[in-house]
Amino acid sequence: MFRKYKNLSLSETKTYRYIISGGGTGGHIFPAIAIANGILEQDPDADILFVGAKGKMEMQKVPEAGYPIIGLWISGLQRKISVRNFLFPLKVMVSILRSKRILSKHKPDAVIGVGGYASGPLLYAAVLRKIPTLIQEQNSYPGITNKILGSRVNKICVAYDNMEKFFPKKKVVLTGNPVRKTMMQQNADRSAALRHFNLDSDKPTLLIMGGSLGARTINESIEKDLTKLIDHGIQVIWQTGKFYYDGIIERVPEELKNKCTIVAFIKEMNLAYTAADIVISRAGALSISELCLVDKPVIFVPSPNVAEDHQTKNAMALVEKDAALLVKDKDARNTLVDQAVELIKDQDRRELLAKNIGQMAKPDAVEDIIKEISKIIK
Repeated sequence: MFRKYKNLSLSETKTYRYIISGGGTGGHIFPAIAIANGILEQDPDADILFVGAKGKMEMQKVPEAGYPIIGLWISGLQRKISVRNFLFPLKVMVSILRSKRILSKHKPDAVIGVGGYASGPLLYAAVLRKIPTLIQEQNSYPGITNKILGSRVNKICVAYDNMEKFFPKKKVVLTGNPVRKTMMQQNADRSAALRHFNLDSDKPTLLIMGGSLGARTINESIEKDLTKLIDHGIQVIWQTGKFYYDGIIERVPEELKNKCTIVAFIKEMNLAYTAADIVISRAGALSISELCLVDKPVIFVPSPNVAEDHQTKNAMALVEKDAALLVKDKDARNTLVDQAVELIKDQDRRELLAKNIGQMAKPDAVEDIIKEISKIIK
């Protein structure tokens, strides 16, 4: 469970109301839910409403976490020429008007934006009404919406150093990223974690993950050289993502399936991290924050299909501190597995990477963000 946040209560009598806005990906949604959970830990009477984008995953994930959510008719600009881009200005105007009505009805004491399509219109409307506002920026390179709003909001909580080059210095606070609840729990015994995944305790273990939806390049790289991993005595926990799972299960030979654990999605991530000796991962902000907390040597394969190539920038912030390795997406099919085998066999290198990535952890991120929220309200 989350720790109890002491001495953060704003009042013993007033019911404080919050709106948390954003989403689109798990990297936005899980931090938002972590912030909401933290607020309720220190103030069980708080009233929390989420605002997301219609048709996006927050419209499912947030209610599953126990919070109400309102959807806006909003989406991002398409990077390629598209008829949908002609609707973008209309969607923005409609969403701002809708946001103003939401603010009038719910009268929040603070509005928190976590990134994603919906956070822009709502934060903008809140700024116009002089409602205290805070941005929680997960990435080392912010999106255009947060960069535009950065000069207008009251506070910006960031996860990386040197974010003053994007935001007003006086508004920036280095807090780190909120992570999923399971990551705040004590790690399980490694032998028990390996038994959970039906793996041996005397073999090195590689954890592969490309996010809840999966990562095509990582999956293709592992499938191509899975035999090489097994031949080197390396066992595998492979999260394929739901889009790729059925095809991979059909193609992987039975004799290899018996020597690794292949799943569409891992719910027990704390057990997976405990079992792993090294990790292969995309470089989303949430994944990086979790990996810092669990002190695991990691090879990042940044997705090239994200705005501003922010995953590469996220990963490089660690690589430059000798806290991770990086394999470019275009090189992964030829070099990823070889690099994993080399790292598994180099204990000194693993220990150095684990030590350095652990020094970048921010275990008190939720507590620190809530402190900043309380400050802007006061």
